[in-house]
Amino acid sequence: MQYDLSALIKAFPFLLYGAIVTIRITALSIAIGLIIGFLTGLARVWPNVIFRTIAGAYIELIRGTPLLVQIFIVYFGLPALGMNLDPFIAGMIAMGINSGAYVGEIVRGGIESIAKGQMEAARSLGLTYWQAMRYIILPQAIVRILPALGNEFIALLKDSSLVSTIAIAELTRTGQIIITRTFKSFEIWSGVALFYFVMTYAISRIVKYSEKRLRYGE
Repeated sequence: MQYDLSALIKAFPFLLYGAIVTIRITALSIAIGLIIGFLTGLARVWPNVIFRTIAGAYIELIRGTPLLVQIFIVYFGLPALGMNLDPFIAGMIAMGINSGAYVGEIVRGGIESIAKGQMEAARSLGLTYWQAMRYIILPQAIVRILPALGNEFIALLKDSSLVSTIAIAELTRTGQIIITRTFKSFEIWSGVALFYFVMTYAISRIVKYSEKRLRYGE
């Protein structure tokens, strides 16, 4: 058996396009996840029991069900309620909601890792709860949670392969299509794996660089 490098070279432009689609849907999902996650994380530590309960229920529900099922609910389930979504939009929303639950727990953990005395000291100086959170607690928490957020972004990028089940031509789906035409399974899948490795490695380096910059600025 001989490795057909020419098949991979011919497939490269198509895999590159699939990788770009993967990056787009992952980046947009991360943006949604960060917004939901920070709001949820703050709600989890807010003194108001109602907000804490709602945020906790959301996190437990999302983390307790598979991402694939969530994608199917958004894409196949919502049309039954009269909401027909484009596959890309449906995949992005499902991934963003899923990521938001994990980011929420990361944010909560980061906030709770800060000594409670700092909040008490800030309040004693006349700062409101949200002023203390904004200027004292969150800046320290962000530095601590950055590595965990980086891991979540990498996991989300790899999990983006699941949107191939709703016919989004991201990297994995593109690889499948090429294989049905060329029958070069090993060559194409190795190329797909290489693309994923490059993307995840780039994210890890960006996160490490950002972490160093933030720690330097402390």
